[in-house]
Amino acid sequence: MKTEHTHMTECAAEAARVARAVRPEQLDAPVTPCAGWDVRGLINHWVLYTSHGMEHRALRTEIPEELTVRDFTADTDWAEQYAAQLDRAVAAWSDPAVWEGTIGTGDSAGQAADTAAMLIEETALHGWDVARATGQEFRLSDAAAAHVLGIVEKTAALYRQYDGFADEVDADAGASAFERALALSGRDPQWNAG
Repeated sequence: MKTEHTHMTECAAEAARVARAVRPEQLDAPVTPCAGWDVRGLINHWVLYTSHGMEHRALRTEIPEELTVRDFTADTDWAEQYAAQLDRAVAAWSDPAVWEGTIGTGDSAGQAADTAAMLIEETALHGWDVARATGQEFRLSDAAAAHVLGIVEKTAALYRQYDGFADEVDADAGASAFERALALSGRDPQWNAG
């Protein structure tokens, strides 16, 4: 849990950094690496699931419905609110007991550690999506990138069954661990908004 929480913390910090660098005029950009999503829609999804969703899963509570329809980007300080919510979410996962047992009920129940892995993956991959859509880079340490790659390797086939990932993209020879994770998740590591 300690190593995984360290990677969660790093991904969250990088997500907050990317969010703070998004300029207001970029919110209406129509193109992102995620087909069918503009920048505002992508950011709202990212904020909901990687900060509010991350905290609620740790607490074993449902995400309030009002959050699922909220336009977080309507607030001029959305990036600071996101960063603060990420801090709360990461803190909620700092208790080793949170990583034990299951999260969810019935068919949607899963192991807490698997849920945490999915949240780390979502934070990093959608963080990259937002970064690239707004002319930025999403930077991870080698250790965190390798961890994200390991998660994607375990989940890619399942996610593809439910259209969560597009078809795998060929990674360049010598691609980094994070670039390989992006390619395996159906993202072109060389994608740029321009």
